[in-house]
Amino acid sequence: MDIINFDDDVLENAMKLTPRQIVAELDRYVISQHDAKRAVSIALRNRWRRAMVPKPLRDEILPNNILMLGPTGVGKTEISRRLARLAGAPFVKVEASKFTEVGYVGRDVDGMVRELVQVAVDIVKSEFAAKVENSARGNVREIILDSLLPAPKEPNDSYFRTRNKIAEQLDSGAFDDKEIEITITKNPMKTVEIVSQAGLEEFGINMQEMLGDMFGQKESKKRRMTVRKAKEQLLQEEIDKLVDRDRILDIAKIRAQEAGIIFIDEIDKIVGAGSTSGPDVSREGVQRDLLPLIEGTSVMTKYGAVRTDHILFIASGAFSSSSPSDLIPELQGRLPIRVELSQLDADDFKRILIEPENSLIKQYTALLATEGIELIFTDGAIENIAFFAGEVNRKTDNIGARRLHTAMSTLLSDLLFDASEIAPKKIKITKKTVHKKLARIVESEDLSKFIL
Repeated sequence: MDIINFDDDVLENAMKLTPRQIVAELDRYVISQHDAKRAVSIALRNRWRRAMVPKPLRDEILPNNILMLGPTGVGKTEISRRLARLAGAPFVKVEASKFTEVGYVGRDVDGMVRELVQVAVDIVKSEFAAKVENSARGNVREIILDSLLPAPKEPNDSYFRTRNKIAEQLDSGAFDDKEIEITITKNPMKTVEIVSQAGLEEFGINMQEMLGDMFGQKESKKRRMTVRKAKEQLLQEEIDKLVDRDRILDIAKIRAQEAGIIFIDEIDKIVGAGSTSGPDVSREGVQRDLLPLIEGTSVMTKYGAVRTDHILFIASGAFSSSSPSDLIPELQGRLPIRVELSQLDADDFKRILIEPENSLIKQYTALLATEGIELIFTDGAIENIAFFAGEVNRKTDNIGARRLHTAMSTLLSDLLFDASEIAPKKIKITKKTVHKKLARIVESEDLSKFIL
């Protein structure tokens, strides 16, 4: 069958996950919001399905981009970010309000694609570096040994015995503070800034690479430094020598084009109020600039042209003072899958505090354990924290699960300050403890606005 050859084990393995497996993984970190999890799991699985479809039909199958509706703090960003990590996919989060229509002062929407490609390059580069790190460390070890004990013209048994003894001391860290002279390589060219519509950073780096090729990319220089610093300095150089840069770029571009996820937050902020002048014109212009990206176009990056046809776009917004129908019709049509995320209540907060693998209870317990404090939360304490967080959201601005961060920080502030002085100690947080710390703040709306 004529299927896509990704030449990328990480991507291929991630794309084979079934929707049910994807939802199960997301459940480990995000509470509730089942509809949103189903939508993104189907979108991810469809990528594998498309890869199995032969040409020319495969090229016609486009991703079903998603519009998430819901108040802040209910998990929109976290679902998208966790999906990207699960898929080993490059992920970029941008705020729609940071972009302006071409011709206005502000960021060009193409920048989000350039950023995605750079993230993909960094991810793949890290994966390749991990594969060759042991070999690179071995090379660094030999370079440092040569500096500590230069080889004679005719090495003999005595030289090799001495070298082995020095190698043992080097491995044990005995020479870490000793100064040696090593040769390092560096690019002699400085960044050349060129004002262009694509942005200073884009063509500045590109021109630097072009001039570097013309005049000799790297120069060698001898420097004196400690063995400890030399290990760090030389390791990256040796890794760079061992990895195949062209293959990294090839895989990164494929991963960005076929598996990239761009999360556009606050898309409701670029909904104009219908005026024909002023900032509303730019807001609608941003929507129109987004159209070709989401529909599929070619964006020039410093790594070459990148197609956006199969990048998954997930847009989100609270739409508290507007509705998705206020977006221009063309953009609505390019975000065909809509899911509404529900507000979180006290029961959700209780689950968020204890169930996820990175829950706040587990985080604070681990933090204080480093000081010798054994922190124990009773069920009543957890229920009370959830209740007070929900009450403040109800009385003031509803910021969703983010309210739990401020509630926990306020509850444990004294302990976090005194922990190093009272450890080791076992401390139990009870319902009474929570009530004593948070009740007065919750009852006073003025205080809750500023503290919680």
